[in-house]
Amino acid sequence: MIPTDPDTGPVERKDLVKGYEIEKNKYVIVTNEELQSVKLETTKTIDIERFVDAEEIDRLYWNDPYFLLPDGKTGTEAYVVIRDALAGTGRIAIGRVVMHTRERMVALEPRDKGIVAYTLRSEDEVLDAKKAFEDIPSGHANKEMISIAEKIIDQKEGDFDPSMFQDRYEKALKALIHAKQKGKAPVKAEPVEDTNVIDLMEALKKSLKGKAAASTAHANTNAKPKKRAHR
Repeated sequence: MIPTDPDTGPVERKDLVKGYEIEKNKYVIVTNEELQSVKLETTKTIDIERFVDAEEIDRLYWNDPYFLLPDGKTGTEAYVVIRDALAGTGRIAIGRVVMHTRERMVALEPRDKGIVAYTLRSEDEVLDAKKAFEDIPSGHANKEMISIAEKIIDQKEGDFDPSMFQDRYEKALKALIHAKQKGKAPVKAEPVEDTNVIDLMEALKKSLKGKAAASTAHANTNAKPKKRAHR
């Protein structure tokens, strides 16, 4: 890709600079040397700062999970002690670690024989839910529609099976690469299977129409003949 200025055209890479936007169209320019001066080296040590209940951590903050392993025999004893203590108290350890030149907050959770370390998003990375949903009108949906939706949810209830969810793009991309390696014509992504996909609103509308039609038929069946007025 050739870097291009919308006004002057192509730009030589040697003329490119890095900057941070502080206001609209206003940037602070930084050099590679300045970036290197604040770069953090990756560490193998997690600094634990506090212990909290798992329920206290909003799910919006949870990020990527990593399997945390002890460093040799000397670290195994401490590792097992921490694991068992966390499991016994029902707490999550919150700490800091430098990964890929960035300092990250992590949550340590005991699992099976080991510990899983989840990276956590920082406060400025998580949008306030109230602000995100502020344009959605207040109030509640139609009770009848909610009741029908709940029945549809009950009908489609099942266990969580991660094997059901596959990246179709990645699958098609691998097939394309293998086909090109063998000199075959490119393949296309498989069409989306909609056998288990539910259009909830469409299902609600159909159900409500069915109920309305049934009510009308019932009303007509039970209708009594009107008496004729005699002259």
